[in-house]
Amino acid sequence: MIDNIQNAIETLKSGGTILYPTDTIWGIGCDATNEEACQKIMDIKKRPENKSFVLLADSFNMVELYIPDFADVVYDLVDLSTRPLTIIYPNARKLAPSVLAEDGSIGIRITTDPTCLKLIRGMRKPLVSTSANLSGENFGKNYGEISEDIKSKVDFCLKERVNEQLNIPSQIIKVDLDGTVEIIRK
Repeated sequence: MIDNIQNAIETLKSGGTILYPTDTIWGIGCDATNEEACQKIMDIKKRPENKSFVLLADSFNMVELYIPDFADVVYDLVDLSTRPLTIIYPNARKLAPSVLAEDGSIGIRITTDPTCLKLIRGMRKPLVSTSANLSGENFGKNYGEISEDIKSKVDFCLKERVNEQLNIPSQIIKVDLDGTVEIIRK
């Protein structure tokens, strides 16, 4: 499987898109700093341009490269979370414009998933993580349930954990600079 991961990393580094298992569901991913790759994902999913993406990072050190300021409460929220937690941060920078919400915010999840960590650390950048489905349709819970249309349009399919059932939606919380927390999805 090392070759499989390495091929996925090379695809990401060259501006390609991948289909991969995450800590929550099967996702379509790319380098979150590459606008052309992000546009490919929007085309694959037939996604509206005003809809932002979720990114995966490997640590707060990585988050701090793209989010210059955030409330200290974020550290506690991540530490205390019992399941995957996506936090919406204000004022993102150095990311592809199409991954951002209209207000410049971005949702980032620090993942502990071994497959995702290998990809992120291999790229040394955050990874786009959007559900592996056409916009508005149901997502597959395992590799076999993902539409052939999606599989044929990504540049690389990471065939790890293909039979594993993935259906754990992340919690989503928005945290303003002043520490105000808004629960978007429990």
